[in-house]
Amino acid sequence: MTSSLTHPEWNKETGGLQVAQAFADQIRGKNVLITGVSPESIGSSIALSIASQSPNLLILASRTKAKLEQALSSIQDAYIAVRVKIVLLDLMSQESVKAAAAEVSKLTDSLDLIINNAGIMTQTRQTTKEGIEGQFGANHIGHFLFTNLLMPQLLTAAKNQPPGATRVVNLTSLGHRLSPVRFSDYNITKPAAELPEDERHGPLPPAFVECAEDGYNGWIAYGQAKTANILFSVGVNEKVGGKGVRSYAVHPGSIWTGLSRNLDADGEAAIRNTSTFWKNRDQGAATVLVAALDPALNEPKGVLLHDCQMFDAAPYASDSKMAERLWSLSEELVQTKFKL
Repeated sequence: MTSSLTHPEWNKETGGLQVAQAFADQIRGKNVLITGVSPESIGSSIALSIASQSPNLLILASRTKAKLEQALSSIQDAYIAVRVKIVLLDLMSQESVKAAAAEVSKLTDSLDLIINNAGIMTQTRQTTKEGIEGQFGANHIGHFLFTNLLMPQLLTAAKNQPPGATRVVNLTSLGHRLSPVRFSDYNITKPAAELPEDERHGPLPPAFVECAEDGYNGWIAYGQAKTANILFSVGVNEKVGGKGVRSYAVHPGSIWTGLSRNLDADGEAAIRNTSTFWKNRDQGAATVLVAALDPALNEPKGVLLHDCQMFDAAPYASDSKMAERLWSLSEELVQTKFKL
């Protein structure tokens, strides 16, 4: 496939700092928000790469204050002149999400870029404060609410930028191929046979079949959440693409990070067997930064990126009708209708 991006030569080995340097003009003077930033994470690598090119304001939002402060310190040690702020954000609590969005709103009335990087992966059932299955709740619903509460800041930024330069980047995974969104069973409580045809997953690799004692299959839940991340990008493009805001979803590649901390030994083995090439954190940040910064992406170019190039998502993850259904379900679950 011929690349339609600025750097067709970039691939799985490209690093985030290299991407940031190439697109320095797209960072300089901008206001950037990144979720899920802790030491030794893709989030901190993304933040360091952006900090290297003199943004106006860098906001780091995450759950643990001590880890945020550590990430802040390492950025300020490397780039002393950059203005960095931290905001506490627990995506498992809609109350926390609202408080975090209010905090960001006090820091700036304009956001050029939101990178929704935070996420969880678990084989045992967790639920948000509102009782939503945890992977769907944190990875998608929390980010859906947070981004929409900050949409006024994005739209303000978009008025002063070329159309499509203001962006929302959602981290997803090729794991989205494990399951579509279960609109009738988003809490993952039923066997696939009881679901409508378009909500059923296909045959699973043997390592991903096993369920917990309560019947919960964390891999299916993860696949659903990662599908939702892509559909959220489709939805943002449908809702505000005409107002200059564009969204892309990114598979950062196979990187061993804290995301895997909740897996048991079998789960860890299953993940390790999914890839023959494991990226370091700088390489993991690269595709995120291409999605965030490449001016070629001001024009619509599909929705998913992988290894610094465009990539085809599963049909159910890029379908605009599915995106509309998910948007409606998400508004229902956050009890807010957003006027965009």
